Amino acid sequence: MKSLILAEKPSVARDIARVLNCRKNLSGAIEGSQYVVTWALGHLVTLADPEEYDKRFKEWNLSYLPMIPKKWELIVIKQTARQYHNVKSQLFRKDIGDIIIATDAGREGELVARWILEKSGCPKPVRRLWISSVTDKAIREGFANLRDGREYLALYHAARSRAEADWLVGINATRALTCKYNAQLSCGRVQTPTLSMIARREEEIRSFRPEEYYGLTCTAGKIRWTWQHEKNGSPHSFQKSFMEDLSMRLKGQTLTVTDVHKNAKKTFAPGLYDLTELQRDANRRFGFSAKETLNIMQRLYENHKVLTYPRTDSRYIGTDIVPTIKERLKACNTGPYKKFIPQLLKTPLKTSKSFVDDRKVSDHHAIIPTEEAVLLEHLSNEERRIYDLVVRRFISVLYPAFEYEQTTLKATAAGQYFTARGKQILSPGWKAVYEADNFCENEENEDDQDGFQTAEQSLPSLKRGENLPISNPTLQTGKTKPPARFTEGSLLSAMENPVRYMSSQDARARKTLGETGGLGTVATRADIIEKLFHSFLIEKKGNEILITSKGKQLLTLVPEDLKKPELTAQWEMQLADIAKGRHKETAFLTEIQRYTKELTEEIRSAEGAFHHDNLTNAKCPQCGKRMLSVNGKNARLLVCQDRECGYRETVARLSNARCPNCHKKMELIKKGDEETFVCACGYKEKLSAFKARREKEGAGVTKKDVQKYLKNQKEESVNTAFADALSGIKL
Repeated sequence: MKSLILAEKPSVARDIARVLNCRKNLSGAIEGSQYVVTWALGHLVTLADPEEYDKRFKEWNLSYLPMIPKKWELIVIKQTARQYHNVKSQLFRKDIGDIIIATDAGREGELVARWILEKSGCPKPVRRLWISSVTDKAIREGFANLRDGREYLALYHAARSRAEADWLVGINATRALTCKYNAQLSCGRVQTPTLSMIARREEEIRSFRPEEYYGLTCTAGKIRWTWQHEKNGSPHSFQKSFMEDLSMRLKGQTLTVTDVHKNAKKTFAPGLYDLTELQRDANRRFGFSAKETLNIMQRLYENHKVLTYPRTDSRYIGTDIVPTIKERLKACNTGPYKKFIPQLLKTPLKTSKSFVDDRKVSDHHAIIPTEEAVLLEHLSNEERRIYDLVVRRFISVLYPAFEYEQTTLKATAAGQYFTARGKQILSPGWKAVYEADNFCENEENEDDQDGFQTAEQSLPSLKRGENLPISNPTLQTGKTKPPARFTEGSLLSAMENPVRYMSSQDARARKTLGETGGLGTVATRADIIEKLFHSFLIEKKGNEILITSKGKQLLTLVPEDLKKPELTAQWEMQLADIAKGRHKETAFLTEIQRYTKELTEEIRSAEGAFHHDNLTNAKCPQCGKRMLSVNGKNARLLVCQDRECGYRETVARLSNARCPNCHKKMELIKKGDEETFVCACGYKEKLSAFKARREKEGAGVTKKDVQKYLKNQKEESVNTAFADALSGIKL
């Protein structure tokens, strides 16, 4: 008898098949002497739509709500139905004795496989492959340690409960709002609190009133000194007259050194990456959206096999990974990393609890390189950037601390206190791994106000009691700033730790949020943000996220409960208990059904109205109704106001083409059959003219052309000019 292996994606299935010597291609499967490998395409099966339970539910009618199925039905997703039937035919082969689930090792991966088995009615015994990377070594070790599938039934029940609860609350609340107010309004237990946080931040910005503040610096003994408040040590004051008077009094005065304090300090490398931290860094450094980063990571994990499983919420590795560290270092010992890895390989590695802790590893450990050797030239520019972030972070935790001597000088003049600071680097430690990279250990606090902080400088040797003549006292002014608008990076942080954005002071609720990891999971947060953009509840201005008029109105119409982060925290805690076998699935869903009924009734009886304030005079070509002007994430669109029609067309989209005057990205605007590039600086250029200009400038040479040419070269002088090398290419 053979075993049928069910992978989540074709690329992973091909890797498993190759390692297990399965070479015979079947329809939607690959067969070997002991195994048959087949695959899903993400989800092949999902929960049925409302109309599958009752034909009348096809009509969106408030009187039919709430919809609560007595028995949950699964349906095959139409777009992937062919592959489902391929999988099903393999499941029921007479020579298949058992099933090995090899989908992603997590809650949603378990759901993908179990729903296929449940829908097909396959009764065969199940084993589980649980691996964090898809390298040949990891696959072999995983198959040598297959687990009994029954050990993961509780995880499946948690995944199923999450899906059914989201169906009940999401579909009923969305239909209730849409029917009640005759507008395309959607809500959910994660997306609505996220939208609420964005709205609250906007309110804080609008209600903010800037205040002018003042600081003072002076020069004495070739050192720049900064005034400090006597009690709180603040470098600025809101009393203008006092600071102006002090500036006048300092002229011709001497400054007396009261303290010279030298302190040896060290800082350690930041922890390894989990998905959210990686998404934050990629957004801050490269402007990648959360979804883009996840997609790039998925390719590095599945296709290139150079990084471990991306959807992890842990920043630690277990003790079982420690013996493999040197092998992982050898795999990425190439290109820019050759400066740092060889010295680690020569000596015994030093690990610490700062990144090795079995208790802090959940389903998966932190994102780190695999033992698969990387070929940097095979990675795209975006893949190189993400790979570089992960590898440098991995190398840096193995390096010693950054050590420096901090010198703090304190002095008095005119009855006031002054300070100066200097830093002498003793050992660069882990910071050497980042070289000239503009590395920031922690993202700047978005709520920090601008102040006159004491700058680091080179300090001469001074002694306590020395008197130094003061010159050049300078009054500085500034204004307090409102909190910054969210970027995708800072929004991910807020979703991960929403406690500071809560109005509730309930200590238990705050503790619950801390324990459950905030709003959503590392695997779903990127999709939630994308959904808010797609529903036109939020929009982008540069890198900043703004709430739309539609989003503001939705928050006034949605029940208060759905806007609170506490709701999703309570769900996640119960789901975690179900996954561990400590809570009953039926009890959880009974409570969700009761909550769904209350929610629907609250929307039905509410007083309120929704007004489209973005109607245009353009008529929908399908139904003739006036269309709405909306801003998508990277485009401006016209959308039909009739939710049943659903017509939309792109009016303009942000392109990657740069303006020849100011070098900013231009919008590509379509009018009839003509497309025109338009820049914010006023520059305009037709698409046809743009192409002709780029052709003249030599932009017709693609990366593919260059790679093809270089492959054909044999032993040519390395000093050959690149321009000469490209001159023979015919476009």
